[in-house]
Amino acid sequence: MEYRRLGSSGMYVSEIAYGNWVTHGSQVEAEAANKCVKAALDVGITTFDTADVYAGTKAETILGKALKGVRRESYELFTKVYHPTGTGKNDRGLSRKHIMESCHASLKRLNTDHIDLYQAHRFDVETPLEETLSAFDDLIRQGKVSYIGFSEWNATEIKDALKIQDARGYNRFVSSQPQYSALWRVIEAEVVPLSRKEGIGQIVWSPMAQGVLTGKYLPG
Repeated sequence: MEYRRLGSSGMYVSEIAYGNWVTHGSQVEAEAANKCVKAALDVGITTFDTADVYAGTKAETILGKALKGVRRESYELFTKVYHPTGTGKNDRGLSRKHIMESCHASLKRLNTDHIDLYQAHRFDVETPLEETLSAFDDLIRQGKVSYIGFSEWNATEIKDALKIQDARGYNRFVSSQPQYSALWRVIEAEVVPLSRKEGIGQIVWSPMAQGVLTGKYLPG
């Protein structure tokens, strides 16, 4: 396995990450998940990516249990916040209230005292951007989060965020998690050039187009 630094940060990640969207807690239960995680570790994968919303929060719980007993310093744990995790009006989005509560819940489910990369799962048009960025910065200063990133933000949203972070002295985003594959290359126009300029690394999701590019799905 090869490893590289994530964006402008000092943290190394494995070139292949283990993601558990639509697997842990939905298609894959605990016993199989444990075997999958062990197999990933055996081949040198050290980066594990999940989200609070996956499988109705079960994905984080299963991943946390699968990693139990593994030396915490030996792997990188990523998760996300934004999508609804409950029925309440504040159980979603990027308000300070939801970010703080969701982070604490994720820490508990993942059975850890810190998250290596905490990501805004989408852009929240209803919450002041400064409120979101201030909350993320506080989590880093509290030691609950090491780095922050975002998923599926456009170039304008990224620029606006970086401007506020620089002006306020907040910790900067170090990563972007966009959809990207040979079939979906939208980010090449604006997001990738901007990210390179600003030291933001790409953690792409669905690089094999959810299996389509593996050739296992045949016509008809």
